[in-house]
Amino acid sequence: MEKKSFGLDIGLRTIKAVWLSKTKDGFTLEASITSPSSLKGMTSESPLDEEEMAGVIKKTVEDAKITTKFVNVALPESQVYTKVVDMPVLSDKELSSAIYWEAEQHIPVPLSSITLAWSVLKRPPRTTSSEKMQVLMVGAPVSLINKYQKVLSMAGFRINVLETEILSMVRALITGEDFPSSIIIDLGSVSTTITLIREGIVVFTYPVPTGGMAINRAIETDFEFTPDQAEEYKRTYGISKEAFGGKIGKATEPILNSILGEVRKALVFYKEKYKDDKPIRQIILTGGTAKLPDIDLYFAQNSNIETVIANPFKILTNVKDFPKEIVENASDYTIAVGLALKDYEE
Repeated sequence: MEKKSFGLDIGLRTIKAVWLSKTKDGFTLEASITSPSSLKGMTSESPLDEEEMAGVIKKTVEDAKITTKFVNVALPESQVYTKVVDMPVLSDKELSSAIYWEAEQHIPVPLSSITLAWSVLKRPPRTTSSEKMQVLMVGAPVSLINKYQKVLSMAGFRINVLETEILSMVRALITGEDFPSSIIIDLGSVSTTITLIREGIVVFTYPVPTGGMAINRAIETDFEFTPDQAEEYKRTYGISKEAFGGKIGKATEPILNSILGEVRKALVFYKEKYKDDKPIRQIILTGGTAKLPDIDLYFAQNSNIETVIANPFKILTNVKDFPKEIVENASDYTIAVGLALKDYEE
């Protein structure tokens, strides 16, 4: 049994940790946990808030009984620059020179303020002159990287891998080139990330600045609820047209319509770029807001595309041994599972 780094998903409201092991039969879950984040999370520049955050992370991992000190962490998509670019077919050496010119065209901040990373998603043979290579380019602010390194070090951990949330999600959910063309919608607290998958790779991704907290605020305003009441009603009634007289669903509709509008734009982009026999076959909903009752039905009915809730635990062999609350909240763990899988990539 081989156990490596654990995956740590640091959200605005919660922290999720997952630790896996690999056996001859597949992957098993060694430990998992969800706990509240600190009040200001990773958004504060105050040393005291950083110390508090480090303490919360340390306690979360101890409570989960995770014993390794090596961790894989994801940077929030809303704070990094992720872009899939089409480029002429280049060697790795040629690409390492050309990528900075490409980055200047797509990243709206000085390159001196970011750490730039890239990976080749698809490289056709040079003989295929008309087809271009696809490169995933990520720019992360140096200050953001330093913060994560500082806080995790204070908590007593050593970062093995630092990547973006979308890479973790794809690793947890996409099983290979024959995976059907899909849209992954990551419904987070402050933002939603829309990602197009084709032949098992990312071909387009971008964040939308609205998420679960915007839904909560809409419910608070319409019903004069406290934030805690809004969260409880949202999770209990979701967007059902029957439950609670459909009133909660009506309050959340403008927010979801906004997200749906971005999804439709992504579908148009995909159809115009790839005029072939591989249309988008499914929508995969992940993130905390993906658990809202009937939200999958909402996207299916309004897009005419099959919609499913992400289940990153499909890859695990010991699902029957999980506590009920973990199984029912599987979509919450997508990023953390993807991070935990990183060390096992070939």
